[in-house]
Amino acid sequence: MTEITVAALQLGFTSNIDRNIANVSRLVHEAAAKGAQVILPPELFEGEYFCRVEDEGLFANAAPVTEHKAVLAMQALAEALKVTIPTSFFEADGPHHYNSLAMIGPDGNVQGVYRKSHIPDGPGYEEKFYFRPGNTGFKVWPHASEAGRTTLGVGVCWDQWYPETARAMMLMGAEVLFYPTAIGSEPHDTSLDTARLWRRAMVGHAVSNVVPIVAANRVGVEHGQTFYGTSFIADERGDILAELGRDDEGVITATIDLDIVKRHRAAFGFFRDRRPDLYGRLVQDI
Repeated sequence: MTEITVAALQLGFTSNIDRNIANVSRLVHEAAAKGAQVILPPELFEGEYFCRVEDEGLFANAAPVTEHKAVLAMQALAEALKVTIPTSFFEADGPHHYNSLAMIGPDGNVQGVYRKSHIPDGPGYEEKFYFRPGNTGFKVWPHASEAGRTTLGVGVCWDQWYPETARAMMLMGAEVLFYPTAIGSEPHDTSLDTARLWRRAMVGHAVSNVVPIVAANRVGVEHGQTFYGTSFIADERGDILAELGRDDEGVITATIDLDIVKRHRAAFGFFRDRRPDLYGRLVQDI
């Protein structure tokens, strides 16, 4: 039997990066104490979600992966607790800027960097001003523990709306999918609440790929924008194993038997019955 215990963190953030890192670190400790081996904080937990406005001064907050405060702090924590922490951060690479994720293993080393592929642009989520589209392609990551080895896939926020992201990571061998997120109210339409859509999209990935999903969101009000939390862990059937509310701060965990998931995936036949010979239209931008 190969089991993995996963966790999602949910909390609010301020403009103080040191305070944010301290709060995330406290919840990482709590998750590790509950047996979590892979612990997912929300997207861009270094500060408030700054992409609600276009402000060139905010580019000063970006840093290379080897220098970013949030990455360095999570590296030290991962090594001390022997856990894996997918760490979202604002990356500077020469003249370029990315919404990136450092995959930090239980030895504290960065296994690699994924740069967010899909970049949104709309009222309150003006990410195209700040971020280049990622140039790493989708990535998966090996994870080893006493219970065995597995492969983790991570997409970042807007990536989670795309079934292609989930399917690509599955074809690369992912056995659990993780999505750090920053999403909440829509300034252009105060009547639009996407919380249930956000969850349904990822639950759909769980079902159609027969894979567990871990999603972490932030909470709180930032300059009039309300983030709706509702972080969750779903199993390969799309059933919710653990969840948090719209205002909760805290940790959720779940233990997943990957051998059972693998059998369920084989039995459904979704990958057996794929017809790539018919899918050419999916990659034609016409």
